[in-house]
Amino acid sequence: MADEVPPPSTLPYPPLHLDKKFVALSDWDGTITNRDSNDYLTDHLGFGLEKRRNGNLEILSGRATFRDAFREMLESVVKNGHSFEECAEVLKQNISLDVGFKNFYDFCKANDIPVVIISSGMAPLIRAVLSKLIGDEEAKNIEIIANDTIIHEDGTWEIKYRHPSSGYGHDKSQSILPYRRLPNPPTVFFFGDGVSDMSAARHADLLFVKQKPGADNDLAAFCTREGIPHVLFEDFDRALGLIKKVVEGEVSVGEAVKVGRA
Repeated sequence: MADEVPPPSTLPYPPLHLDKKFVALSDWDGTITNRDSNDYLTDHLGFGLEKRRNGNLEILSGRATFRDAFREMLESVVKNGHSFEECAEVLKQNISLDVGFKNFYDFCKANDIPVVIISSGMAPLIRAVLSKLIGDEEAKNIEIIANDTIIHEDGTWEIKYRHPSSGYGHDKSQSILPYRRLPNPPTVFFFGDGVSDMSAARHADLLFVKQKPGADNDLAAFCTREGIPHVLFEDFDRALGLIKKVVEGEVSVGEAVKVGRA
């Protein structure tokens, strides 16, 4: 809830985008990208798909926290001898953007809508992949609120959580709630797909949940179970059609939510 004491953050936040009518916040892995990079590392370099998927189901059921299950995933990659640099290179070769993200990003830039990546992954990996996909200069201009990485002298590495006291490791609601406290809060769009987005799901004005054919849809399952209004979308081009109608005043946020699928 908005009046709860926020978990202490080990990492700084960028300034809020004040006096904006709209702000777009988006998960990175599996939402902006075609697949989840940490899942990819775990499935191919760590303990594998079956154990990872079981962990996700434990999170969804409430029997495990995302923080602990995610740390275990990454530890399995490190235990198998894979350096952070190797992981970054593997992801740069195997992760691509959602087909419509560039159009969405260009529309937001043209309409003074800040786009901020809100990720439970690690910022150095996100920057590495983003630079490969859209270029160094453009990648520098996109704000990233994520976890960090600790690389030890022996070459092993581990995640540094933004909110280690939270069961999420990174409580994404803390990137939305400060906007709620502004005298004239913007309309907040949030885009997500998985269990790491559950903390943010209740707080966006317009929640877009990515629906990937043949893939897990944990956030959709959570929102359906909890009665959280959301709009399903398959790619950012489809979401953009609805976003344009809201930004241009053709439909209200309340009307947009009722669409159900972009």
